[in-house]
Amino acid sequence: MTPLTDRFHPSPQSVELTGGVFELPPELTIQLGSESTQLHSSATRLQAVLEQMGSKASIKTGDASGFATIELLADAGSFNADQAYRLEIDRRGVRIVGSDIAGTVYGVVTLIQCLTGDRHRDQEAPTAIECLRIGDWPEFVVRGVLLDISRDRVPKMRTLLELIDLLASWKINQIQLYMEHTFAYEGHEIVWKDADPLTAEDIRTIDRYCHDHCIELVPNQNSFGHFHRWLIHEAYRPLAECPEGVKHPFNEEPEPFSLCAIDPKVLDLLGDLYDQLLPNFTSTLFNVGLDETFDLGIGRSAAACQKKGKGHVYLEYLKRVNRLVEARGHRMQFWADILLQTPEVVGELPESVIPLEWGYEADHPFEKHGEILASTGLDFYVCPGTSSWNSLSGRTTNAIGNLSRAAIAGKTAGAGGYLITDWGDFGHLQPLTVSLPGFLIGAGCAWNTSMASDPDSLRTAAPALIDRFVFDSADSGLGELILSLGDTYRQTGAEIKNGSVLFFLLVFATEPLTHPRFDKLDKAGLEAARDHIEKLQSELIGFGSREPHLELPRREMEWVAGMLLVACKLGIERLEIGRDRSATDLSTSIRAEIRSELAPLVEEYRWLWSQRSRPGGLSSSSARLERILALLG
Repeated sequence: MTPLTDRFHPSPQSVELTGGVFELPPELTIQLGSESTQLHSSATRLQAVLEQMGSKASIKTGDASGFATIELLADAGSFNADQAYRLEIDRRGVRIVGSDIAGTVYGVVTLIQCLTGDRHRDQEAPTAIECLRIGDWPEFVVRGVLLDISRDRVPKMRTLLELIDLLASWKINQIQLYMEHTFAYEGHEIVWKDADPLTAEDIRTIDRYCHDHCIELVPNQNSFGHFHRWLIHEAYRPLAECPEGVKHPFNEEPEPFSLCAIDPKVLDLLGDLYDQLLPNFTSTLFNVGLDETFDLGIGRSAAACQKKGKGHVYLEYLKRVNRLVEARGHRMQFWADILLQTPEVVGELPESVIPLEWGYEADHPFEKHGEILASTGLDFYVCPGTSSWNSLSGRTTNAIGNLSRAAIAGKTAGAGGYLITDWGDFGHLQPLTVSLPGFLIGAGCAWNTSMASDPDSLRTAAPALIDRFVFDSADSGLGELILSLGDTYRQTGAEIKNGSVLFFLLVFATEPLTHPRFDKLDKAGLEAARDHIEKLQSELIGFGSREPHLELPRREMEWVAGMLLVACKLGIERLEIGRDRSATDLSTSIRAEIRSELAPLVEEYRWLWSQRSRPGGLSSSSARLERILALLG
C-alpha cells in the first residue's frame, strides 16, 4: 500500500492506524446528518469514487441508526475549531463528524484520498481500506487562491470548473479572479470588447459551483492603480492621475495608469461597476485592489499630496472606496503595499477592512510586515505566490521558500488568511501546468504549517505529491520534471527579482543587455541552463503515450522547454556580439536559425492557448512572441 505519509494532502494534524481493514461491500449507504446542498454534493462525489471501486452507494438523509455504512455528520459541540473533523474507519464502516458542514466535507475529501491511495499501484481497484482514526483542522481559517484573468488570458469555463474541483480536493476555501477589465460591464463595452470577459451569468455559475464545494468566490475589481485598461480610452482618460500618460512597469510606452484620488467622478464610476459586479456573488467580501499606485502625487493630486502627505491622500481615498463597499453590504479587502510604505497612517484604517500583505520572493519580510498589521488589531492575510509569472517555467526554489515563509510568518503573526496568488504579467505566457505545483504546495502549507517548516524536505516530497494530487498518476515523474524545469533560472547564475532572466531575454528582446536586469548574465550560465533544459526535454517524450491524460501538460512543458532554449540561444549569440548591441545586429544566418526554432513554438502556443483559454486575449498575448519573430526577420 501507499505509505501513510504520502496518502493525504494536505497532511492531517493527526493520523492513527487502529488495525484491520474495512472490506468494501457491493452495496452500501452514505447517510447524511443534514439536508445541506454542500454535504449532498460532497456525498455525490464520494458515491462516484465508490462506484469506480465496485461498490454501489445510495445516499440517504436522516437518522443513521441501523443501516449506515458511511455516516457524515456535523456536531459543533464536539470541537474547539472551525472546519475541523474526525474520520474513523473500522471494520464495520466509516464515520465522519465535522465541527460544521465544511469540516464534514473536508473529512469526505480525506476519505476519498484513503479510497484512491493505491488504485494506480494495484492492477485492480482495492476492495478494502485500512482502519484508522484522523483528527484534523486547518491552521488558517481562510486558504485561498487568486488567479489573474486580466493579463490577456481568460480561462474557459471548463478550465475554471476543473480548477475548482482540484482546489477543493486540497481543501482550498476561497477563490478570487483578479479583474481589471474582464467583466462585461454594461455601458463600458469599449473597455472589454476584445477581452472575452466573464459575464454576469458566468459569475453566477462559478459562484454556485464554488458554493457546492465549500469555496467562497470573492469578487475582485482593482479600483485605483492598474486601471490603465480603462484609462487609455478617451472616455475615461479625464479620470486619470496623469491623463497624458506615465511610464509604469507593465507597459513599455507611457500611458495613464492610476485613477485620480481626489476626483469625485472616480467614485461615480466605481459605484456603477460595483452595482453591476457584486450582485452576482454570494460572498460579502470584496477585494478592491488599491495596490502599486506608482503615479500617486505626480499628476493631478500633486498639490494635495504635498499639503497632506501622500499617505493621507491614499488613506482618504481608501476610506471613500470603503464607504462605497460598505454601502453595498460588503467588507473590503485591499493590498497592503502602499499602506506599509506610509506606516504613519496604519492606525487610522477603518476597523472593518482586511489588508492583504503580498510579497513574492523567498526572503520577503512577512514577519516584519505581519507585526505591523497585527498591531492594528485588524484581520489580515499573507499572500505569497506561485512564482510562475515572468518566467515561463516558474521559479521552483523561490516559490517553495516564499510559500513556506508566508505560512510560518502568517501563523506567528495571527493572520486570518493565506492567499496564494498567480499573476500573468506581460501576456500571461506561462501555461496553467506551471502554476499548479504552487497551488498544491501552498494549500498544504496553509492547512498544516508543519509542511512549511523545512523547505528542503518539502522540495523532496513535492514531486510525488504533484504526480498524485495534480495529475492523478502514480510515480509518472512529471512532477519532478516540472519542478526541475522550474529551477532553470538558477542554472543561469543571473537570478533577479520577480522573474527569470530567460523570460526577459525574450519579452524585452529589443532591450540592450546593459540593462540592470541582465547584469549577471554570462555565456557560461546560459550554456549551463541550455544543457539542463535539453536533458529534461528528452525526458518529456512519452508521457502522453503512457498516460493519455498527461498529454496536454506534457505538451505545455515541452513548449516551455523549447521557449527557454530559444532564450538561451538568443542570449548567447547576443553576448557574442556585445552587450550594447541589439538582436537586429546578429548575423542574417543566426537570426534565421533562431527564427526557424521560434516560429513553430509560436504556432504551438496558439494551439495550447485554445485548449484552456478563451480566444479574446490571444492576439495581444501572442503579439509579444510575434514581435520577436519580426525582430529576427
